[in-house]
Amino acid sequence: METQTSGGKMGVGSLALFSLCAVIVVDTLTASASIGVSAIGWWLVTLIVFVIPYGLITSELGTTYPGDGGIYDWVKKAFGYKWAVRTTWFYWINVGLWMPAVYIMFAGMFAELFFPGLSLMWQIAICIALTWLTIWICNVSVDVGVWVTNIGAILKVTVIAVLGFGGFFYAAKHGVANEFTISAMMPSLDTGVAFLPALVFNLMGFELVATMTKEMKDVRDMPKSIFLAAAITAFLYVFGTVGILMALPVQDIGLVAGIVDTLRKLFGTGAFGTMMVYLIGTMALLTFIGNMVTWTMGASRAAAEAANEGELPEAVAKMSEKHDTPVGANNITGILSTVVILAYAIFAQTSDDLFWSVFAFSSCIFLLPYLFMFPSYLKLRISDPETERPFRVPGGLGVQWVLSIICFVVIAQAVILFIFPELIDMTVNWTYSAPVLIGVILTVGIGEYLLKLAVAKKNAEHTEQPNQHPSHSH
Repeated sequence: METQTSGGKMGVGSLALFSLCAVIVVDTLTASASIGVSAIGWWLVTLIVFVIPYGLITSELGTTYPGDGGIYDWVKKAFGYKWAVRTTWFYWINVGLWMPAVYIMFAGMFAELFFPGLSLMWQIAICIALTWLTIWICNVSVDVGVWVTNIGAILKVTVIAVLGFGGFFYAAKHGVANEFTISAMMPSLDTGVAFLPALVFNLMGFELVATMTKEMKDVRDMPKSIFLAAAITAFLYVFGTVGILMALPVQDIGLVAGIVDTLRKLFGTGAFGTMMVYLIGTMALLTFIGNMVTWTMGASRAAAEAANEGELPEAVAKMSEKHDTPVGANNITGILSTVVILAYAIFAQTSDDLFWSVFAFSSCIFLLPYLFMFPSYLKLRISDPETERPFRVPGGLGVQWVLSIICFVVIAQAVILFIFPELIDMTVNWTYSAPVLIGVILTVGIGEYLLKLAVAKKNAEHTEQPNQHPSHSH
């Protein structure tokens, strides 16, 4: 189908699909619908204020500094080795922390669809089994992985399209479940502000495609594929959110069961309806696996590269001799995910609470590297003007400052609201915020400890071979 040039197989189409699979998450669609009708306004604001600058910045960084490390390479070039280690640590470890949230959601939806009375213990068992299935797929081969991600992207688009169209049909027949007026669609701070960070989270990951440069036909395709993916992503999210809101009143939207509830409402309880609910529900479940495969592949690769440089423990660098996949990093991700699932199961009351607290915790960790990425972009523009930029963000340096600061602030507020969702009302619910905050502090602490080990190791190498390692001055 596609001609092979420069060793890579991925053209604009498959790069956009990879990005779509990385970025679109069906599992947090219910969180965006929980904001209510004003979610539509929030989506539009987020797209204009955040996604466009983020896409531009990622395109420039990805085409100017191509390499398997992606975000890690850029931070390293801008701020040196220590910040790069922190970046990789967060980028990689969050996958093992996020996987439990995704599979808790999977188990909850699976139970809702097929075994309504399924005990929490069985749900936990499903989560652990899925974790290891994901790791196995990532360990076996890149081809299988890419295949899974492409199918994942197509399934995601299908599920969201069904929710969107179904919502419109349902509304035409039965009337609209929520009031869609211009004033209701305006972004407001009263309704589901706790879910606003989920919007930002839903749009992150366009830079993941930069870790696939070896697989690309032409690196210059990156901006096209990023903006193609961003446009489709934006449309689908808004469409899917509107569909859910047309069928279900806001107060009835459950975080875990929301999608299944919406499908039941759309298709009814007849034989055909039940079959459709099972079919689309199963597709939604498969997208969760596709998602975790995409992220595990990308993040483990970056981690293995860092470990190779002696920046993360040696175990992380282990590659499969047969498949050339980062088995070390993948397996540690699996172990971590299993531990988190078991730890949270002890504290869990309902799958909604469990999903949201694990999700919020992992999302904070996930967003931290972006707090380094946008300053890195600015720093490289200033300190490295000579490097040729196949794609340049338009505007002078002032514009770049504004774009970087806006992106930085958007990420920072998302991190803060994930930890303290009630901050808008100037209150803090410590039973929710404390575990999330402690988790974040612990993760940062472990990262700092690993950094200390890496620095000690580097210094030891320097003293052994003083001549061979010229120090990089920035």
